[in-house]
Amino acid sequence: MRDGVRMIPVESPSGSFEVWTRKTGDNPRLRLLLLHGGPGATHEYLLPMEQDLVDAGVEVHFYDQLGSHLSGQPDEPVLWEIDRFVDEVEQVRVALALGRDDFVLYGQSWGGLLGIEYAERVLMPTMDQTALAEIKRLEADGETDDPSYEQLLMEHHYVHQVVRRPADQWPEEVVRSHDTMDPAHLRWMAGHDLERADA
Repeated sequence: MRDGVRMIPVESPSGSFEVWTRKTGDNPRLRLLLLHGGPGATHEYLLPMEQDLVDAGVEVHFYDQLGSHLSGQPDEPVLWEIDRFVDEVEQVRVALALGRDDFVLYGQSWGGLLGIEYAERVLMPTMDQTALAEIKRLEADGETDDPSYEQLLMEHHYVHQVVRRPADQWPEEVVRSHDTMDPAHLRWMAGHDLERADA
């Protein structure tokens, strides 16, 4: 490993390839994995964030996804699927020993979409499945204004996957933002108030 650079092997339907990563900073309690845009862009436009993050005590992991500048460049169209990219992110997380409780995933543009897909396909199955089933039932029944829906999200999603600390330990700014958020906009954008479109 040179200057924090590490090539990580990832398995795919077309064989094994390597992706480029670089670690900067050192904090085993707060580690950030950056997902660049594209697909096909690189980590390079995210570099201006580096020094401020390290100065703030964050351990930063840059990485070029498969097919991007410093990583393997396979000419395999079958690899350009969301499921395969999600699996790649998980392989990178494991190889870097980023624990589920000490890392943050930041995605920009395509990387943001990839981060959402990762959360749904990798993190959601780790939730309490009884609570998740009830959340999904309330959504399917159009009962997202039921107070139990918000309580379930708070206990099983926000606390474990969004802010990742008990609600009584949230920063004041997060509490203020959460308390003043308009839930109608969230429900509409999440598709839970679609019946209003027919009104």
